[in-house]
Amino acid sequence: MTAPTFPRTLMLLGSGELGKEVAIAAQRLGCRVIAVDRYAGAPAMQVADAAEVIPMTDAAALLAVVRRHRPDLVIPEIEALAVDALAELEAEGVTVIPTAQATAVTMNRDRIRDLAAGTLGLRTARFAYASSAEELAAAAAPLGWPVVVKPVMSSSGKGQSVVQGPEGIAAAWDAALAGARGAGARVIVEEFLQFEQEITLLTVRQWNGPTLFCPPIGHVQERGDYQCSWQPACLAPTQLEAAQAMALKVTDHLGGAGLFGVEFFLTGAAGSTDPGAVVFSELSPRPHDTGLVTLAGQNLSEFELHLRAVLGLPIPAIQSTGPAASRVILAGEQLSSVAYTGVAAALAEPDTTVLLFGKPEARPHRRMGVALARGTDLAEARERADRAAARVEVVAGP
Repeated sequence: MTAPTFPRTLMLLGSGELGKEVAIAAQRLGCRVIAVDRYAGAPAMQVADAAEVIPMTDAAALLAVVRRHRPDLVIPEIEALAVDALAELEAEGVTVIPTAQATAVTMNRDRIRDLAAGTLGLRTARFAYASSAEELAAAAAPLGWPVVVKPVMSSSGKGQSVVQGPEGIAAAWDAALAGARGAGARVIVEEFLQFEQEITLLTVRQWNGPTLFCPPIGHVQERGDYQCSWQPACLAPTQLEAAQAMALKVTDHLGGAGLFGVEFFLTGAAGSTDPGAVVFSELSPRPHDTGLVTLAGQNLSEFELHLRAVLGLPIPAIQSTGPAASRVILAGEQLSSVAYTGVAAALAEPDTTVLLFGKPEARPHRRMGVALARGTDLAEARERADRAAARVEVVAGP
């Protein structure tokens, strides 16, 4: 890519909290941002230059909005997209980040898992696919109980469940169908790994430059969705080398430019004589929710890195600024309007920041904000983030 001139026009397909931070980073570089999502008032729309509301899985609507605005770059920020439209736009000369093909592959768990385990030979959990409750029962038993069941197309843990035995298969099948995107009835069933740590390795692929890695991020998930993260996570050198090698292999295959969130399971303790295996889990071709911690823990956040990579700007170095942590702020109930209490108490915690995403409505377990904290060590950073998040309550708005 030749050196760009500014301003550049960027279109975000998906305008949630991660898209909002991408928009802020883009505008700091003088870019014009068009935020697109399925509902009005989405977080990124609140800071964008223009906003469009369309059904994101409608190919005709997606083609029309891109052709009308003619952005320099189209940046998908969610998985529920009409990916065939992206391929058509790319054929017309539109730059899709990282590529239309990479977006299509990674939005489906079966395609990215087949790529990782089959084509690339990466170590993954044992898995199988099923297209009915009967097939699911037959596929799960050889894996050993418990197993994890997920729709092949979903996000943020929707439709995911842990099944302890055959008696839970029917409920898991129903939950997967209810949480799936689209009309397809297919699930992936995986062995339940006994892991010591789950990490995200943010991987930055440049147009003309080496692939770079952020310090690894540890995280905890519940209901398949991120709850807290910390950076830098403690890994044995051999574990980090293995994770970087796998991340490089899969992102090189996908191509394009931008930041990828590559998730791994670590099956052994970092300080042991046998640190255990590094197991590929999932990949997102965009900033990652666990990477919100980089707003506190790095010299360049994941959002700044994403923008530099896709715009062809230099990234001299990625450096940790010290132990940092995040903890999500969740809604506890369905609310048609939203307000917050306890913000002042949260910000009284030293070296802590609170981000409230500005989502117009709440539902149980919906991520509404995040507390970010620094500390002298990871334990202190995590305690500060936890205390700050616990002080913020999501309540009914006026």
